[in-house]
Amino acid sequence: MTIQPTFPPSVEAQAAAEPAARVTPMMEQYLEIKAANPGLLLFYRMGDFYELFFEDAEIASRALGIMLTKRGKHQGNDIPMCGVPVERSDDYLHRLIAQGFRVAVCEQMEDPAAAKARGSKSVVRRDVVRLVTPGTLTEDTLLDARANNYLLAVARMRGSSGADRLGLAWIDISTSEFIVTECSVGELAATLARINPNEIIVTDALYGDTDIGPVLREWPAVTPLTRDVFDSSTAERRLCDYFAVATMDGLSAMSRLEATAAAAAVTYIDRTQVGKRPPLSPPAREATGTTMAIDPATRANLELTRTLGGERRGSLLDAIDCTVTSAGSRLLAQRLAAPLTDSAAIARRLDAIAAFVADSGLREDLRETLSAAPDLSRALARLSLGRGGPRDLAGLRDAILAADQVLAHLSRMAEPPQEVAASMAALRRPSRELAREFERALAEQLPLFKRDGGFVREGYEPALDESRNLRDASRLVVASMQARYADDAGVKGLKIRHNNVLGYFVEVTAQHGDKLMSPPLNATFIHRQTLAGQVRFTTAELGEIEAKIANAGDRALGLELEIFDKLCALAVAASEDLRAAAHAFASLDVATALAKRAVDDNYVRPEVDGSLSFAIEGGRHPVVEQALKRDGQPFIANSCDLSPTPGHKSG
Repeated sequence: MTIQPTFPPSVEAQAAAEPAARVTPMMEQYLEIKAANPGLLLFYRMGDFYELFFEDAEIASRALGIMLTKRGKHQGNDIPMCGVPVERSDDYLHRLIAQGFRVAVCEQMEDPAAAKARGSKSVVRRDVVRLVTPGTLTEDTLLDARANNYLLAVARMRGSSGADRLGLAWIDISTSEFIVTECSVGELAATLARINPNEIIVTDALYGDTDIGPVLREWPAVTPLTRDVFDSSTAERRLCDYFAVATMDGLSAMSRLEATAAAAAVTYIDRTQVGKRPPLSPPAREATGTTMAIDPATRANLELTRTLGGERRGSLLDAIDCTVTSAGSRLLAQRLAAPLTDSAAIARRLDAIAAFVADSGLREDLRETLSAAPDLSRALARLSLGRGGPRDLAGLRDAILAADQVLAHLSRMAEPPQEVAASMAALRRPSRELAREFERALAEQLPLFKRDGGFVREGYEPALDESRNLRDASRLVVASMQARYADDAGVKGLKIRHNNVLGYFVEVTAQHGDKLMSPPLNATFIHRQTLAGQVRFTTAELGEIEAKIANAGDRALGLELEIFDKLCALAVAASEDLRAAAHAFASLDVATALAKRAVDDNYVRPEVDGSLSFAIEGGRHPVVEQALKRDGQPFIANSCDLSPTPGHKSG
């Protein structure tokens, strides 16, 4: 499915052009923001809900199966409206993105009280803080933990000989991976099948090209963009600006075509994240021919990572994946999708596996430690984009501590293989002081969201402790006040309760309501609300205490959020070292997992060289063998020799 503008602009244009008297100030604001974000569903924050209006509401109602209501009128007709609770918005976003929609998230940028202070008709300031698209997701709830989520940019250059060349850049902002390469038009389909992007961005012209367009339209989410995003003359400047380097010398060597695709990708990320820049790894150049080229039909029929039905279960990846971390599972999928062609590089991977095959104690100790390590790269990405929570900070802390345990295990190896040695060097990079700072700052029990507060350890910040004590002491005053009011009124069941609408209030059953509204008690208790079974009151004293509690609570939460931001800044500053450690965890997980698979299933190390010889003795197919084993049937091994006959010359 190509992501296209979802709504005809005429309705918005007509509504925006209506006389101000016929459009409320809030709806004027909505229409202005909507017009600035064509082609996206607008999640417009109103209190505890994201509301959608006009065609957005009709489409979202159908796509999500939620009730369509109405709010006000436009041109004499009811304005369709539907909404989703903010606290459950991730679930709804996931469903919309899966159906090919893009969403603009519009938040309230000020407290409603501040808007009211400007005048009774003032509207709360709102602005779009993020564009949610299939290739720019970071939340765990929106992602498959075992799969990468790639955004791919494709740029074209006309060759002097008439043959086009394509530059490709793909990024997973949830893990910071950034890779570039070139390919021919004929190689595009196979390359896309290997990368398996979740979203592709191209120019309008490329999307409409007679040769390339049909290949692109095979993919579920393609976003055509204007030519300026792929402007090669500004590509290097945009890349240098994103990575804060003076020249391209500070980045990996890239061709101009690759740089054009890379710049398009980071420009799109800049726009969708509305200025928040995830800390990406510098672009790594994938040299042509380093991985095996597999055409889409062959790849599909081999069922490397997915079956023909699109399921992971039943694929080769599913059959051999014994990894204990989501990052390790993602790396194994990458390697399986892109087999190496360099025998020396293959040997380095096999050396690491062989070392863990030979030492079962070390292998199991590592796997136990790795299984408790968090998904470091995705936690870091969420924190850098302002979407993380206290548990993500704890994840970074735990990952650094786990690195020490892993290094202690690996120190038992007399001569670590090259790949293992590289992982050990990467695990030494993160600052242990950073972990200790997080240990000092974070409480034992952590909320999911920073807005809930209570995540900073007592004693870490004296000013915070003071505000908390004042808040909690005020709550004790409320408890004693309840006992006093109950005694004074002679109503044992009198309660002081709280909700977000009324704040603190006194509540009695309906049978006692008249008593509190009659002299002399009505001098103390002020009637607020009558419900079917309860009557609610307030008092001047309760109002004063409520203000103290609110002020102390707001100050305490404000201080915690300041501390959270400070800790996030420390994490982002260490992002390069943390990313290196994250890759080391994944690499070790893959090596130990494949070693376990080799031991459990009695696999042997292949001999790989640069010759054309291809001989297998007693070959076994993991998927077929496992399927037969589940049915209680034996697998019969087969041999195969496809080596050239003596005297055969290649070419």
